[in-house]
Amino acid sequence: MSETNNQQAAEKHEFSAEVGRLLDLVVHALYSDREIFLRELVANAADATDKRRFEALTDSAVALPENASIRINPDKSQKELTISDDGVGMTHDELAQNLGTIARSGTRAFGEKLNSAKPEDRPNLIGQFGVGFYAAFMVADRVEVTSRKAGSDQAWTWSSDGKGAFTLSPASRSTPGTDIVLHMKDDADEFLDSWRLKSIIRKWADHISWPITLRETKEDGTTEDQAANEGTALWSKPKSDITPEQYAEFYRHIAHAFDEPYATLHWRAEGVTEFTALLFLPSARPFDFMEQSRESRIHLHVRRMFITDEAELVPNWMRFVQGVVDTEDLPLNVSREMLQATPVLARIRKAVTKRVLTEIRNRAKDAEGGFNTFWENFGAVIKEGLWEDAEHRTEIAGFARFHSTQGDDLVTLDDYIARMKDGQDAIYYLTGDNLDALKSSAQLEGFRARGLEVLLLSDPVDGFWPERLSSYQDKPLRSVAHSHGDLEKFESTDADTTEAADVEKLVPALKDALGEQVKDVRSTVRLTGSAVVITSDGGPDLSMQRLMRRSGQAMPAMPPILEINPKHPLIKALAERVAKGESITAYASVLLDLARVQEGEPLPDPTGFGRSLATLLAGPAVG
Repeated sequence: MSETNNQQAAEKHEFSAEVGRLLDLVVHALYSDREIFLRELVANAADATDKRRFEALTDSAVALPENASIRINPDKSQKELTISDDGVGMTHDELAQNLGTIARSGTRAFGEKLNSAKPEDRPNLIGQFGVGFYAAFMVADRVEVTSRKAGSDQAWTWSSDGKGAFTLSPASRSTPGTDIVLHMKDDADEFLDSWRLKSIIRKWADHISWPITLRETKEDGTTEDQAANEGTALWSKPKSDITPEQYAEFYRHIAHAFDEPYATLHWRAEGVTEFTALLFLPSARPFDFMEQSRESRIHLHVRRMFITDEAELVPNWMRFVQGVVDTEDLPLNVSREMLQATPVLARIRKAVTKRVLTEIRNRAKDAEGGFNTFWENFGAVIKEGLWEDAEHRTEIAGFARFHSTQGDDLVTLDDYIARMKDGQDAIYYLTGDNLDALKSSAQLEGFRARGLEVLLLSDPVDGFWPERLSSYQDKPLRSVAHSHGDLEKFESTDADTTEAADVEKLVPALKDALGEQVKDVRSTVRLTGSAVVITSDGGPDLSMQRLMRRSGQAMPAMPPILEINPKHPLIKALAERVAKGESITAYASVLLDLARVQEGEPLPDPTGFGRSLATLLAGPAVG
């Protein structure tokens, strides 16, 4: 097809405002570490080639050529750098989707992170936000991507200057794969020098198993393709031959990350099932980690050939683990269905899970070695194991960390038990949506007054796992919302000698005024500073009810219990009103709504609450 016809058939597409803003951020804010563009584009080429090789196992029509490679061709005369691969390629729609839109991370969050980052940390954001391809615009005025999908005869070219739009036009490519042509900026000539390109490849991509060739121009004007990477599977080397820097670079490649690994696990298992594993625990949480799929993405290789990253080699609660498992005990053409059924993979899963669990448990013994930071990053995911992993639930509980009323430091359940008061037979906890809100919750007042420590659980999964774990070291876990009677066993250390009001008449008056809005009204010793609190008695507590409603689960209305503090001035004043035969109906609804606000519960009638409160404030002062 001629160039003229291609131009006539070109489709122009506008980038969204968000994409345009992100490109501007990448080009200008990450300018200081431009060499990273080559690492990103080579990594994408390797991934595409891996994908085609895997698809060829079940579809011979997309088989790779025998000399499949990644080829880098600098052309100083044209000021162009071309990166080619024999990978799976892209269709028209895939080019538009993959290169015309931004991953779910979004540019607002990217920009906020960028503004708060130190200059030396800014290049790391490329990996965190999954915008690697767009790093090409740091060195190029225009980028052209010509791609032909394996199994298709049609190629397409995506082209953009990164300033607001891109075009898609029909193209020709003799074989499946992708060519990326960078039209280099005037100040990016260094990336057209072979020695500079080779040094970058050695630094960032030496471990990639596909051959990477670099075209070099000799003095006589002829060209020659030279090998630019070693291409040896890192995990197949002896540990003694691998440096920490090589481990770190491989981790960054396979995890598409830029942080240092928190822990590196490299071992060879021998026996009934033989495999080699090279796994990493990250030190930093990816920006959109909680939005990602719950399945593990550890790469499964058979005889050093990539098979899939969907083998689920560890439980879902270990999905932060990155790395490779390579075995010779599986056939190369194994399908996903066979993977789920084969006993070989079941044995590998069990061994890998046990090894990772042992590593985490050993790391947890050294709080000064960074485990608390690791827990802050991934603890919310690990706690999913307390809910769903019956086999390892007790082990996870042994090293799990929690916030508590004891102070700002994270505590273990063993720490908690060691500090329990004489006569205390339960581990108390409070769940909610926000740690700061939990710390000031009225539910805690009576526990603090009696010196009883309470675990503060603010992650979404915290609403579920305590019931499943049930107890630890023979100590039952008990929500403070269901522990009203426990406080009476302990003497308050609070110096408050305020006399309690007689609420014998107030309680039934409040019940009558509130009717079916509450299940019960009762006096409580759990409050020291607040007038009222709402709670539940049996069944899911209020936090769990909110969580279930937000997740779309049917949650029938369950009237709460209203508890009143007989020592509070407001309750005393209302008790006096009732004793005089005065009505407290207007105050009753305000009291209930006040308790709802304290617990983060939505008000059924916010306008009515505001109107009632304004009326009461405008009237005679209570008491």
